Amino acid sequence: MYDYLIVGSGLFGSIFAYEAGKKGYKCLVVEKRDHIGGNIYTKEVEGIQVHEYGAHIFHTSNKEVWEYIRQFAEFNRYTNSPIAYYKGEIYNMPFNMNTFNKMWGVVTPGQAQEKIAEQIEKFGVEEPKNLEEQAINLVGKDIYEKLVKGYTEKQWGRRATELPPEIIKRLPVRLTYDNNYFNDCYQGIPVGGYTQIIEKMLDKTEVRLNTDYLEEKEQLDKISRKVVYTGPIDAFYEYKYGELEYRSVRFETEVLDEENHQGNAVVNYTEYEVPYTRIIEHKHFEFGTQPKTVVSKEYSAPWKRGDEPYYPVNNERNNLLYEKYAREAAEEEKVIFGGRLGRYKYYDMHHIVAEALKCAEENL
Repeated sequence: MYDYLIVGSGLFGSIFAYEAGKKGYKCLVVEKRDHIGGNIYTKEVEGIQVHEYGAHIFHTSNKEVWEYIRQFAEFNRYTNSPIAYYKGEIYNMPFNMNTFNKMWGVVTPGQAQEKIAEQIEKFGVEEPKNLEEQAINLVGKDIYEKLVKGYTEKQWGRRATELPPEIIKRLPVRLTYDNNYFNDCYQGIPVGGYTQIIEKMLDKTEVRLNTDYLEEKEQLDKISRKVVYTGPIDAFYEYKYGELEYRSVRFETEVLDEENHQGNAVVNYTEYEVPYTRIIEHKHFEFGTQPKTVVSKEYSAPWKRGDEPYYPVNNERNNLLYEKYAREAAEEEKVIFGGRLGRYKYYDMHHIVAEALKCAEENL
């Protein structure tokens, strides 16, 4: 018998297993994929740590979370400073004084504010009824059309005029020349990739790969006193109330025989006509100087059963549906639901660390 059966070897499940192990509990981790680590899994290619499931930059303002994750790896000083490519033009993200200078030639924060206010007055509407109107009301027409419209439509698979205004409640407008995307105190990438972190967390825990819990549920439940489930909550309940919606992501990764392909780790492609949303050049996460480089084109895609669910679509319909599953989950005596899929909520890595530690504290 195991004290805890942990479904999924991503960050949430691995932290719970590590904390349970420290307290003497016997755990079994089952993982559907052929590797541990969930979406933060990294693999070495040509001496470069490749983020197999998209760019993962650890950032937090929670000192306790930062100190906790750093016990498993040394972190470098990487700062997320993505750039946007639009029809041969390059802009800094998020929108800051470098963006506004390139867009309009303005130099001071006052000039930038005037230009944005002028565009909002000219093109804005009193009561935005869709994402397009909401975005123009926040940043004006130029920034919306070049840096928001195409990217957002690719991300969601629908035209901006068909998307609700709530999706873009606010757009960050920084009146400084700071290209740092995050406002957090702590930020970096683990030197040598993320997989080592999960390996250390699961070092003393039994792990079974290529094991689909839902297909072997009856047998696995018999050998465990409690279950920590980090898979999709609707799948756990066999979609009895209906399917929750997700967006998925598809990657095209290739090794290039060149030292430096795009000069930055992340380049967003904001025009609709370019089918991918961004290109990641992995070596720049660790300031690599290898003779070759590895790049991944990222395509946003609709989700269907059998695909990897990445982003919950937290609109009104899905949130109401999730509440039905959540009410049932709250009644479970043996099962704990956690993680992005188990709680149908978008979490960054630092949120997951905090949530997993809280869960461990409440249940161990």
